[in-house]
Amino acid sequence: MTQAPAAPRGSRRRHDREIVALAVPAFGALIAEPLFLMADTAIVGHLGTAQLAGLGVASALLATAVSVFVFLAYATTAAVARRVGAGDLPAAIRQGMDGIWLALLLGLAVIAVVLPTAPAVVELFGSSDTAAPYAVTYLRISALGIPAMLVVLAATGVLRGLQDTRTPLYVAVAGFVANGVLNVALVYGAGLGIAGSAWGTVIAQFAMAAAYLVVVVRGARRHGASLRPDAAGIRACARAGAPLLVRTLSLRAILMIATAVAARLGDADIAAHQIILSLWSLLAFALDAIAIAGQAIIGRYLGAGDALGARQVCRRMVEWGIGVGVVLGGLVIAARPLFLPLFTGDSTVHDTALPALLVVALAQPICGVVYVLDGVLMGAGDGPYLARAMLLTLAVFAPAALLVPVFGGGLTALWAAMTLMMTVRMLTLWLRTRSGRWVVTGATR
Repeated sequence: MTQAPAAPRGSRRRHDREIVALAVPAFGALIAEPLFLMADTAIVGHLGTAQLAGLGVASALLATAVSVFVFLAYATTAAVARRVGAGDLPAAIRQGMDGIWLALLLGLAVIAVVLPTAPAVVELFGSSDTAAPYAVTYLRISALGIPAMLVVLAATGVLRGLQDTRTPLYVAVAGFVANGVLNVALVYGAGLGIAGSAWGTVIAQFAMAAAYLVVVVRGARRHGASLRPDAAGIRACARAGAPLLVRTLSLRAILMIATAVAARLGDADIAAHQIILSLWSLLAFALDAIAIAGQAIIGRYLGAGDALGARQVCRRMVEWGIGVGVVLGGLVIAARPLFLPLFTGDSTVHDTALPALLVVALAQPICGVVYVLDGVLMGAGDGPYLARAMLLTLAVFAPAALLVPVFGGGLTALWAAMTLMMTVRMLTLWLRTRSGRWVVTGATR
């Protein structure tokens, strides 16, 4: 395949409406999880430094455990969207239920691992003697909510595949409010301390999972889809998700290497790196919202057998990714002097971060293309290629980053290596979309 011809103006407008309708609510839902952590941090922070330190360790471990299984949302979105495009809603919902059952099984397995090993894992992360008991308490209680968290991921994928990103937004907002109220009531009202914060989050997560299940079960009954677990379907979901798991682990390795290198550069560098990384994550939410729209729309087009439409919407989404990347980059440049004082008054950290922030700003159009094409290939069910491409990217990034302390350049050089990483990703994804091998039509890939 060569590059798709530009869609007629009317089609572009229709694509734009679809992208906005899916991406805007998706962005709202994406930022809910960080807001959960911010609320917990603000509430627990008033209990004392040891409690806050314990929360920091436990929440990092939980975030890692849950993020590893993000494929539950991505793979389910693509599979459900294909069947929606093929006009088979009962099969689409049945496919989604297989993903939800897989999420529940994985969640129970994680609990079985975390509960007995929590003290050892907290100790491995170097938690102090005063903070460790709080970290273990929070980790063990919060781990009970992991099945609900994973069900939320899978059910979110189901609704995205059904072209519904509004319901996840409503559930996320309600969950955030409930989490805040429960935390205050249990931490201070009931006097449970950090345990109250953990229980509040667990209850909120199970309430969110229940809300999703009500929506999915209603859809299943409306269309006559079975709700029973199907071993073959669950295994198929696991096979489809395995390459995306490799992709996610490779990306996590890249971020861990970057943080480790920044720590070797010095205290000012690691402090500045953490600030920039938080901004990078925020920018990623905006771009990932477009990618989520891409997963849902591309899957639907391919399921409907419309290869030309899939290519045209891919091209339009790349234009969106570049445009949003340019806007975000401009905002970063304009806000640099205002952004850093929000986190620290240390002028050394400011001086270290400013040139690296410029690199981040210039990289945003590249990031826009990467996120969009990543979403397109996920929507096409092209997970094995995404896994191989990310392993190649890791192989290029690791030596480039590890050589930064040797050759100098400080944090700016490290973020130049991060930009190199995104450039490699862009090239691998562009070559794949250019080849047309991702364009496989039909209800299943």
